[in-house]
Amino acid sequence: MIRVVLPYHLRTLARVEGEVEFDLAGAVTVVAVIEALEDRFPMLRGTIRDPVHFRRRPFIRFFACKEDLSLDPPETVLPEAVRSGQEPFLVVGAMAGG
Repeated sequence: MIRVVLPYHLRTLARVEGEVEFDLAGAVTVVAVIEALEDRFPMLRGTIRDPVHFRRRPFIRFFACKEDLSLDPPETVLPEAVRSGQEPFLVVGAMAGG
């Protein structure tokens, strides 16, 4: 069971409360989790990654087990704690400004 924590604005858009949970077959990678989210919640398409080039949006960050995975390749396999459901995969809206 994969657990995903979304930022408030994406939870509101997807109409979910709390964590999102789902099973994922195959390799549990960053891109596999994002694709599963977009399949389950089509309204999130284009909000986490660019719909044409499929690159992470500039103000979105990915974290797993207290590590920033935002700049890692999308095919990066997530840590065992995330794959087993012990720890969530975090999609975080980055802060900007002064």
